[in-house]
Amino acid sequence: MTLLMAASFLVCFFMGIPLALVMGITGIVVLIAMGVPLELVAQRMFTGIDSFPLMAVPFFILAGDLMNRGGTTIRIIGFANSLVGHIRGGLAHACVVANMIFAGISGSSVADASAIGSIMIPSMEKSGYDLDFSAALNSVAATIGPIIPPSIIMVIYGVSVNVSVGGLFAAGFVPGILMGLALMIVVSRISKKKNYPMSEGFSGKRVAVEFKSSIWALLAPIIILGGILGGVFTPTEAAAVAVIYSFFVGKFIFREIAWKDLPGILFQSGITTGAILLIISLANVFAWVIAANQIPVKLSSLFLSATSNPYIFLAIVNVLLLIVGMFMETGAAIILLAPILAPIAVKLGIHPLHFGFMMVLNLAIGMATPPVGVCLFVSCGITGLSLEKVSAAAMRFVIALLAILLIVTYVAPISLFLPKMLGFIR
Repeated sequence: MTLLMAASFLVCFFMGIPLALVMGITGIVVLIAMGVPLELVAQRMFTGIDSFPLMAVPFFILAGDLMNRGGTTIRIIGFANSLVGHIRGGLAHACVVANMIFAGISGSSVADASAIGSIMIPSMEKSGYDLDFSAALNSVAATIGPIIPPSIIMVIYGVSVNVSVGGLFAAGFVPGILMGLALMIVVSRISKKKNYPMSEGFSGKRVAVEFKSSIWALLAPIIILGGILGGVFTPTEAAAVAVIYSFFVGKFIFREIAWKDLPGILFQSGITTGAILLIISLANVFAWVIAANQIPVKLSSLFLSATSNPYIFLAIVNVLLLIVGMFMETGAAIILLAPILAPIAVKLGIHPLHFGFMMVLNLAIGMATPPVGVCLFVSCGITGLSLEKVSAAAMRFVIALLAILLIVTYVAPISLFLPKMLGFIR
């Protein structure tokens, strides 16, 4: 059965069939060979999405769409620019800071890349920045979206492996800031070399004006993160609060959402949600087949026979995930690999939250690596540049994030400090 499963998966994958359908088709083929009634497919699909934590996914997606349409993005960018615009390459630094702030709202790298990039990339081009540099920076900075909480990917991981979603959120806060700082260091070096422009100078008055203009936008991540980390509400409840807040601000404070806009916003959110939930439901069928054939047990024995050293195991997993992230959609990769790798990590004494966050960070970086880096495609769509050109310019930023990944992998307190302080680790 294992050979049949592998053959079916690889044939479908190399035929170019979407990964969600690859997992579903493979599961059905193996179930037929096992003589299991196909009613199990519908049952496992429903079971896969019948989860309270997963309700956070459509809510966060809708909140991000409402924030983007409601004028939140432009105000966040204005505030970010007032803080760092006076540094050499100020708009590039503002792009990074804006992505960090927006990450605390959307929970999605694609949303960040689209919302921030559609405004920042044309502005940077007009100011004299190289277009490939601007597109590459926006693509890589958007990977902070799933790292600084909230995070749709972390919700999917938490549900797949039964790990605290709130704990994962807390684990991402400090590394997310480190990612932003690493990118800003690279930006500084490139900006000095190419003599990119900067604003006249830091102005406290301008910061105050932009802060006042963006205060409602900046309150969103404070409410979401404060509520979750403070134990006021669960991540799922926080997502619902984010929807209500983003609609209220966009409609009644900024007055940029009209009633006629709502059907389009809901439709777009529904399409995105449907795609994610389809992947999760079909992956659950595939996961059942994997478990029924004891593949996790076999792989666990294989890994443990190869090494019992947790540091070597983490290095192997990092290389594996970096390769997988180049070819596979992040949510699907987590659903496929997390239930297999996480138990092995626990057996080797690696904390579940540490391993979970490391896996999320690794696959998030994959969103900015070719050939399937979705953030690269977003920036290519905005600029009209080829994937090859944007990918080449993005590599220096990706290397900076790989350095952060290496640090986070082998210095566990960086990701576990905040969860421990907030009581997610006893």
